[in-house]
Parts: sequence; C-alpha cells; structure tokens
Amino acid sequence: MKTILITGASAGIGKATAELLAQEKGTRLILTARREEKLKELAATLPCETHLLTFDIRDKAATLAAIRGLPDDWKDIDVLVNNAGLALGLESFDTANPEDWQVMIETNILGLLTLTREILPAMKARGVGHIVNLSSIAGTYHYAGAHVYGASKAFVTYLSLAMRSDLLGTAIRVTNIEPGMVDTEFSIVRFKGDESRADAVYANSEPLHAEDIAETIRWAIAQPAHVNINRIELMATCQAPSGPKVWRQE
Repeated sequence: MKTILITGASAGIGKATAELLAQEKGTRLILTARREEKLKELAATLPCETHLLTFDIRDKAATLAAIRGLPDDWKDIDVLVNNAGLALGLESFDTANPEDWQVMIETNILGLLTLTREILPAMKARGVGHIVNLSSIAGTYHYAGAHVYGASKAFVTYLSLAMRSDLLGTAIRVTNIEPGMVDTEFSIVRFKGDESRADAVYANSEPLHAEDIAETIRWAIAQPAHVNINRIELMATCQAPSGPKVWRQE
C-alpha cells in the first residue's frame, strides 16, 4: 500500500492530482486543505481510502499537530506532494501590499519547509520516499508584478535541487514541477475574487489544465526507483518562455 499526502487538495491541481492518483491500485491518500467541506466532497467521490486533515499550512503549530496526530497506520508517508501555494496581487513592487508578501512567503516557503522537514526524517529512516514540489515558471522567467511570488517559487526550485544533493546516497527522490499558465482558481485568488480580471488572464487562449499537471505528477512518481526526475517545466502551446508570452486568438 502506497500512502500519498497532497496539500492544497480541495481544488485545482491538488484536487485533480487526488482524483488521478486515487485510480492507482494500492494507493491511499492523505488530503489536506483549509476547506473541510471541500475535502469531504472530494473524498466522497474517490475510489480509495482517504484520511483528511484540515489546517492552514501557514500555521506551523497546526501543521505539526496534524502530522504528528496521524493514526499510527497512516504515519508512513511514501509520497509528499507539496501543492499548496498562491499568488496575491500583480502590482509593481513599490506599490504592492507587504501583507500579501507575508501570506505568500508563509504559504509558499515556510509552510512547505515545515511540512517537509516534519515528514522527511521518517522517509529517510524507512529508506523510501518521494517529495514532489509544485514550483512555477515564475521562478525562472520574470514578469511584471510577480516579484515576491516569483521569488518564492525560485526558492522552491532551488530548494528541490539542494534537497536532492543533501539526500544523495539515500533512496529518497525529489522532483520539482514548474507549470506555466494553468486555468484553476489561481487567478481568482491572486485578484482576490475579481472574476472578470481572472478570466482575462485566460481569454482567447487554451492554458494548461489542472489535469495536465496531475498527469505530470503521476508520471514522475511512477518511474522506477532508480530514476529521479529532477525538474519538469511545462507550458501550454500558446505560451512561450520569453516573458513569458501568451499567444491569443483574435
């Protein structure tokens, strides 16, 4: 039995990943998010055993309590998918809201660090494990207004590579997934509920879908034990890495 923990599983990439991995024989899922009802709705549709944890990954004490409070038969986590993350705002650095920076740093960086640091030692002791971090092309290709968000994702990318170096000589695998534009709740969150502004991000184009990223994660963790996928950068065909630019149909 393979136990997979997915953060931010209530929507978007996390939800799509749960739905796809639940189809894998011998898999059970630990699903975490802030929205308990969304997790329950998802779990009710999945054809595998699930365990739900409701907490805000920004809250270190709550995160640690949730993991340490897992039932004994759920403590051996084989795969950790660090999906929880967000962007807030698209203003220039000099006019951006520092409170938004704090939320992004606490979620995208500190939350990921807390959870991974708590789970990794047991993986190492057991000699088995795979950590999948969700970064972004924003960590490689800059665009206006993405300063702190992009920097937080650059952190995740560098951390993934550095962890792999630290874990050399162990069986622990680390994979960094770096998607381009994906049509999820991402832009609605970024623009704080402004749906018209969020819709404009994807207008007249076909971005990636959450299911595309889920399939990428599934493929990475399905590789033989001697194969480590270090990084995967993927974009929709309407997007190019210079800018990054988006081609829109008239």
